[in-house]
Amino acid sequence: MIFTYLGILIRILSNSYLNVFQKILTNKGQKSSVVNFYTYLGLSLLCVWFIKDIPTTAIPFVLIMGLLGALGNYFIIKALSLGELSTLAPINSYKPVVALLFGMFFLKEIPSVSAILAILLIIAGTYFVLDINGNKTNKKAILYRVIALVCSGTEAVFIKKIILICGTLNCFILWVLSGLLFSSILMIFSKHKPKIEDYKYQFLLILAVGIMQYSTNFVFARMNVSYALALFQLSTLLSVFLGANVFHEKNLKRKLTGSLIMIIGATILILH
Repeated sequence: MIFTYLGILIRILSNSYLNVFQKILTNKGQKSSVVNFYTYLGLSLLCVWFIKDIPTTAIPFVLIMGLLGALGNYFIIKALSLGELSTLAPINSYKPVVALLFGMFFLKEIPSVSAILAILLIIAGTYFVLDINGNKTNKKAILYRVIALVCSGTEAVFIKKIILICGTLNCFILWVLSGLLFSSILMIFSKHKPKIEDYKYQFLLILAVGIMQYSTNFVFARMNVSYALALFQLSTLLSVFLGANVFHEKNLKRKLTGSLIMIIGATILILH
């Protein structure tokens, strides 16, 4: 269990920093579809040599996972190009609810009453972070972030399904290659030139995404998907600090209050 919690910690850190790198790249003028494409391309060049025989039964799930993953990453980057990191990150707290609903249907994972309470606390914390009454965040940014969480929350269920069929490493490689396919299609339709604005941050993004996704798969292989996604929301606290310190975003105290409520919910989930 110690390794599972270590995987959760690594996932939290890598996820928060990859959002920072995504926002930096879009601030420098790089298009969301291009950032998305080069992320998958870089990872594909690193791991394509390790792929093994894949059961044909997994192919439909792989294609769905790739489409949802590419769309989810694209809309996350798009949202970050328009809104604040510390405001948009907490919206991701709704992901466990999406995964819970799909997980009940596809994976037969039934949550307990205390687990549902914990997830509701995590969601409640977003009220403070978003500042529902006075929020001035770009509405398009919020919409894109909601679309992204629906895609990634649904994608999580298919990732777990593929892990059960192929194993953690094969699932990671298939996630990368299927994501490359659909991110390429997205870039073609966007008609953006595949120009890298900053090689340093693009490389750091590729590294962070690779660590994030493999640690995600590692945890999914050992935990209920909706529980794992709820624990991943602890990255919100780090995202609030990074937003305030890297991008000089405001209302730190209010956002930290919301993040603390999320941590209480996650603690209940851990002790469950």
